[in-house]
Amino acid sequence: MNYQAYMIKYAEIGTKGKNRYVFEDILCKNIRNRLRSVGDYTVTKEYGRIYVTPEGEHDYEDTIAALKTVFGIVGICPVVISADTSFDSIKERAIAFVGEAYSDKKKTFKVNAKRVNKQYPMSSMEMNADLGEALLEAYSELKVDVHDPDIMLQVEVRNEIYIYSLTIPGPGGLPIGTNGKAMLLLSGGIDSPVAGYMISKRGVGLSATYFHAPPYTSDRAKQKVVDLAKCVARYSGNIRLHVVNFTDIQMAIYKNCPHDELTIIMRRYMMKIAEELAKKDECQALITGESIGQVASQTMQSLTVTNAVCTMPVFRPCIGMDKQEIVELSEKIDTYETSILPYEDCCTIFVAKHPVTKPKLEAIEKSEKLLEGIIEPLYEEALNTVELIHVRA
Repeated sequence: MNYQAYMIKYAEIGTKGKNRYVFEDILCKNIRNRLRSVGDYTVTKEYGRIYVTPEGEHDYEDTIAALKTVFGIVGICPVVISADTSFDSIKERAIAFVGEAYSDKKKTFKVNAKRVNKQYPMSSMEMNADLGEALLEAYSELKVDVHDPDIMLQVEVRNEIYIYSLTIPGPGGLPIGTNGKAMLLLSGGIDSPVAGYMISKRGVGLSATYFHAPPYTSDRAKQKVVDLAKCVARYSGNIRLHVVNFTDIQMAIYKNCPHDELTIIMRRYMMKIAEELAKKDECQALITGESIGQVASQTMQSLTVTNAVCTMPVFRPCIGMDKQEIVELSEKIDTYETSILPYEDCCTIFVAKHPVTKPKLEAIEKSEKLLEGIIEPLYEEALNTVELIHVRA
């Protein structure tokens, strides 16, 4: 089928009132950026619709795959277009469309005409009836089913005529760049890439922080996180990935603090460092992949103690999800296979045998005082030696 363009449908953007054009313009920009690596396209908009028109030859599968990663898109409709708006021309194009798109005509169908141009001399109902009749005359195998048709033939009458029958689901959400920026604490696990994807879906751009602990974690563990960032960046756009050498801080905590509190104290220092980096990157919040009760550091009490060290909001989109739900989403966004590669990150090296599950803030702060005079220069060194990796979408 030789489609001339792709009609882009959105949903939530349509509720934005006077600011709607801002969201539309950002979505158009994001579509252009995402398609740049696929080919040459013109992206235009009119009320309620965005159109992606290839300039010359293009790959259908690559185009659809790219558009399916752009937040804000709810439907991708490959269309044929006719500048001739006469009804005879519409009938001719509709018959040709069905003939070319469906080699097997033993199907049910329904025509759904939408008369956006209210000056058009026929009503939508009249067009539905007349086009249906024309298709039945052209293809005797077709049958009408207005409730659950195999083919839903869509005809939109605007300044031109748009005909399509396929609506490919997009990722939904809001366009990246419409809701600020946040810092993702990205590990090599399953949960944090999913968390980044979910917050990005609300129009939030991402930076990321990864805590590396050489020689206890290998370069392969670091590369695994870079690869996960690339997977998330397909949806979120470019990511500034900050790699923090956390070894000396971990060792200081391990040597000086109660072992049942190691994970909580380490987690608090991770949040402090991530917040410092977030401020430098002009982020407004932190993102983690935590889910209530999944591990000892994610009980309600543990999360409360961890939060106490932050001044920024901490978004935890996986908080109410069980592990299987998170795994299913990771499979959908193609991060799962990378996440389960057997390269340990720094969180798994210094794990206490019997971690505290109901920590009290006063007790944790008392234990952290054991680090005074020791950890401050290590903290500054970690911030001053951050490796910045630019992960491209």
